Amino acid sequence: MTINAAGHGSRIRPKDRDAVLQSLRAGVVPRTGQHHIQVGRAAEVQALVADIDRIADGGAGSRFVIGDYGSGKTFFLQLIRSIALEKRLVTVHADLSPDRRLHATGGQARALYAELMRNMATRAKPDGGALANVVERFVSQVLTNAREAGESPHVVIRRRLTELSELTGGYDFAEVVAKYWEGHDQENDQLKADAVRWLRGEFTTRSDARNALGVRTIVDDSTFYDHLKLLARFVCMAGFDGLLVCLDEMVNLYKLHNSQARNANYEQILRIVNDSLQGTAAHLGFVFGGTPDFLMDTRRGLYSYSALQTRLVENAFAGDGRVDHSGPVIRLANLSPEDFYVLLMKLRHIWASGDETAYLVPDAAIEAFMAHCAGRIGDAYFRTPRTTIRSFLDLLAVLDQHRDLDWRTLVDAAEIEQDRDPDLAALPGAEPTADDDLASFRL
Repeated sequence: MTINAAGHGSRIRPKDRDAVLQSLRAGVVPRTGQHHIQVGRAAEVQALVADIDRIADGGAGSRFVIGDYGSGKTFFLQLIRSIALEKRLVTVHADLSPDRRLHATGGQARALYAELMRNMATRAKPDGGALANVVERFVSQVLTNAREAGESPHVVIRRRLTELSELTGGYDFAEVVAKYWEGHDQENDQLKADAVRWLRGEFTTRSDARNALGVRTIVDDSTFYDHLKLLARFVCMAGFDGLLVCLDEMVNLYKLHNSQARNANYEQILRIVNDSLQGTAAHLGFVFGGTPDFLMDTRRGLYSYSALQTRLVENAFAGDGRVDHSGPVIRLANLSPEDFYVLLMKLRHIWASGDETAYLVPDAAIEAFMAHCAGRIGDAYFRTPRTTIRSFLDLLAVLDQHRDLDWRTLVDAAEIEQDRDPDLAALPGAEPTADDDLASFRL
């Protein structure tokens, strides 16, 4: 196998090295340094980059990134987020869970919104917590504009916020931003903090919001999506090019046993998709990460909701090696053995901090390790490579600490297991609830 891994010859900072290796050994996606280990999937990345450009140009988009458990969906979403940040978009991201959904009546949608706001990132603040910075940037621009025009900042900020007042929920949103300006002008840190709390969706009662800010509404379950549309407009007013919303672990909606709750969430997704297709949202994009079951299961998945199935059905002319990346569904192509070989070479390179003379194993060791994995679990070692990557890094860790060991002995003894989704293991035998259609019907 004669393949050269890109990136050789460049030193890797200890911070990036440790961030990548520690995350991968723990089985999670690194928050930084993704470019050091990106392999394959160039067409999929290019399709999402085109979406980002369209969002920056005032359009909208929604994509469903579908891949098997362990195939790299989360890594792909993280990579797309980092590209969006470089292209001057603001990003927010969150994983869905039983306590965080798109639609609910018990506070779960507000909890999802609050999590998104906590994870808001910009190019200058890529690790999250950027909401206050975005508001501060808007206020600074208003001060600059007012000074240049010789007008009162209060007049300018009210005029700028008028366009928000025209959107659903926009009046109170604009009022809260104006309150932040008042706190800035009066050096009232408490007022500024309350305004940011409201924007983050952290007020749980209307009375608390009214007492603190004089507004009558809060971000709640029913206004989740409306506030994301407001936020997309606001970040543009603050000088950014749009908002990208990344939602992972969408399989948690598939796992809901209550059919009414599932359908309510799918209806919210339908609303987002319709707005994207019809152009009624601006500077706003969504990327959903899910498994094939979440998409295609006609009993519990998105395909169980007929309106979504018609919009997300894949191109009938694709197949036999032909792929259509222009539709709403992006199926993550499995890594090839060649891609995985390059990935392992990159991991070896990162472990050595970019110093080729410090490699712990030769190329022959990588080929032998892949052959061993293929013999243990077949082609799953490169199609769903999470556990294989962890095993390879564990191998390097032992060799790094015991330089007298022969890599051949360790490779032959490596235990490799196929990566399986533990969250879905209990689904087929789960007890149905009374409101799950026909699930409890008996003759």
